[in-house]
Amino acid sequence: MTRVVLDAEAVNALVQSDHPAERTVRRAMEAAHRLRRDVAVATVTLAELYRGAGRSRALDAMLAREAPDGLFMRNTDRDLARLVGALLAETDLGSDYLADAHAVAVAVEAGGGVVLTGDPDDLARLAGPYRTVVVEPLSGADGSSRRRRRRGVGQEHGPS
Repeated sequence: MTRVVLDAEAVNALVQSDHPAERTVRRAMEAAHRLRRDVAVATVTLAELYRGAGRSRALDAMLAREAPDGLFMRNTDRDLARLVGALLAETDLGSDYLADAHAVAVAVEAGGGVVLTGDPDDLARLAGPYRTVVVEPLSGADGSSRRRRRRGVGQEHGPS
């Protein structure tokens, strides 16, 4: 079964109603449901988004709205952890890419799927060995601020 997997930016698009990619994510979810496909989120992805009381409340509210009917939450068990580790090893990437590797692994374990992402370059690299996984960039989300933070150049709340 193929599935649609949401990375942190795609989940964020559901949390923030004014997010430029919100409509893209909603349409993808609607199409997946029409085709009886899972829309999945690796729970480790949520850890990227739980950042303070206000953001956490907004994320919890979105999950309460969406999860009962529309989102499959994929916890990391031993099998998924092994697959994530293999993805990182195959692509020679380190733990900085752990959350991204989870998103790809959730698609791989389902036999393939589409990963909606604001960070298409990194996820495409991770998905490269798997022809059944398509990385779909979100419109209006380039992931550049996230890449800068990963490299230590940016800060979560701007310059001090």
